[in-house]
Amino acid sequence: MQVRRVVVTGLGALTPIGNSVSEYWQGLVNGVSGAAPITKYNPEHFRTRFACELKNFNVADHIDRKESRRMDPFTQYAMVVAEQAIKDSGLDIEKIDLDRAGVIWGSGIGGLQTFQDEVRDYTKGGCIPRFNPFFIPKMIPDISAGYLSIRYGFRGPNFVTVSACASATNAIIDTLNYIRLGMMDVAITGGSEAAITEAGMGGFNSMKALSERNDSPSTASRPFDKDRDGFVLGEGAGAIILEEYEHAKARGAKIYAEIIGGGMSADAYHITAPHPEGRGAKNVMKNALANANISPEDVDYINVHGTSTPLGDISEVIAIKEIFKEHAYKLNISSTKSMTGHLLGAAGAIEAVASILAIQHQVVPPTINHFTDDENLDNKLNFTFNKAQKRTINVALSNTFGFGGHNTSVIFRKVNE
Repeated sequence: MQVRRVVVTGLGALTPIGNSVSEYWQGLVNGVSGAAPITKYNPEHFRTRFACELKNFNVADHIDRKESRRMDPFTQYAMVVAEQAIKDSGLDIEKIDLDRAGVIWGSGIGGLQTFQDEVRDYTKGGCIPRFNPFFIPKMIPDISAGYLSIRYGFRGPNFVTVSACASATNAIIDTLNYIRLGMMDVAITGGSEAAITEAGMGGFNSMKALSERNDSPSTASRPFDKDRDGFVLGEGAGAIILEEYEHAKARGAKIYAEIIGGGMSADAYHITAPHPEGRGAKNVMKNALANANISPEDVDYINVHGTSTPLGDISEVIAIKEIFKEHAYKLNISSTKSMTGHLLGAAGAIEAVASILAIQHQVVPPTINHFTDDENLDNKLNFTFNKAQKRTINVALSNTFGFGGHNTSVIFRKVNE
């Protein structure tokens, strides 16, 4: 079977440092931190009292009030970025075969705000079992893909991937494969997450996963820094329109990049901790390179998982050095989570968008908040600390890893027609 080429023709972004693709990119290249004190609820009694919330976002500006009330925020975010991406792609919905158009979305948690609110209301009501009839439809992760399918009439493959922080990249890889194999021609993919809630923050705090740098939120997410103390929780969404190459060319679409491969692996080690020698991270990058049919020397930039956790950053660096060997010192590496925080199941979506834009603009976004070298890391590597760098980027690889040992890597290439 001939494998079809797949290209990126539309982008959407809703992030803690920008509510559109252009705003997001400007925030990235300027090294803007999205971390600030929490405003969604009173965090006084929590160990971590800051996060990377969306700024100046009002759902009423995008979705009818009656409709939005039937959606958890994670679905609202999905609807907003998908609309951005569809408009950006120039797709004429009336002129494409909707039976061959799909939606494959990612979310690690789904409707956490809805679940929290419904249980809280139930307990306040004297334990009388009265629940909102939209409780379940608002909460379940797959409802985001369902809403998107209904909104655009896409009748092809339609589902949501759930693999913790690897969810959106799993969705992107699934979309790539479905188009490659001829099961659809165009799709909306990406991911969304809205976990900045009392339950979300409290749960991650209890795991000791979050930074507790309450005296300096804007510098709290510091991947690869000696004094990193955990990740900063973020929220938002990213959307990508993936399209079969000939389908895109036939309609004269703008093409951002070609998606040439994706890899998956499992650590098979621990439910939350990465393998200390980066075993799963090594395998996933090796698998992605093989799937893309390129060599390690072809990669110019890696948008790393880089969450700012003590163990995770080290294991990923070990894996990069093992896979890329001497070429690792010629790469640019950066963690955009230093600016956006960690969007959990949506992380892979906005980081894929960042990787695509890096190729488009030939600029590597920085890893901000670096103050002190970590002697446990190889500081001869180019982590793109604190300032964006211009360079030739023909190929970019993006890593996302999730609790449960789920590992995903996706590779984009400058369009070579």
